[in-house]
Amino acid sequence: MAGEIPDLHAQERTGTGKGAARQARREGMVPGIVFGGDTDPLPISVPFNELLKRLKAGRFKSTLFNLKVDGHDDVRVICRDVQRDVVKDLPTHIDLMRLRRTTKINLFIPVEFVGEDSAPGIKKGGVLTAVRPEIELIVTAGDIPESISIDVSELNIGDTVTISMVTLPTGAKPTIDRDFVIANISAPSGLKSAESEDDGDEGAAEGEGDAEATEE
Repeated sequence: MAGEIPDLHAQERTGTGKGAARQARREGMVPGIVFGGDTDPLPISVPFNELLKRLKAGRFKSTLFNLKVDGHDDVRVICRDVQRDVVKDLPTHIDLMRLRRTTKINLFIPVEFVGEDSAPGIKKGGVLTAVRPEIELIVTAGDIPESISIDVSELNIGDTVTISMVTLPTGAKPTIDRDFVIANISAPSGLKSAESEDDGDEGAAEGEGDAEATEE
């Protein structure tokens, strides 16, 4: 699985409707509903501070959670909607969907680089830069890869790795259609400075030549 799936703690709501939702908010909770699968919808409340923290961290709607509700078995869920206050932009309701093993979902999968010790570009002092340390993929809930392994052992300075060069797990595909860059090996800063100086010297020499031609 994709690393350790974070827990999302919630409480079961005994009441439904606007009155119960308002009461939950007064108690520092955000009302919500869990739906999908072969089970009836479950009204829940999530601690406001915990939800707000996760929302600020980003990628909330593309993160798989292990939902923990007292009196119920843990279930894997993904957020399908977060309703917000139109003025304060704070969460007022959350919709979570239970996942079956065959459910297709969008998740950010971390990238793992191998072969750095033998990469010619790195041996020459080049720097491996992860342009995308994570890749958003469409994956099956029952077969989520822990990471995407990318071999950089043959890369030289100036080489790049694009998504088309990566072998993805069966059933997984990127959410972006174009062939985007994942990583590259750039020249060491010292070499860059030297190249810049050389360019400057060449430019100066050309300028001198132009001046002489003008004088003639």
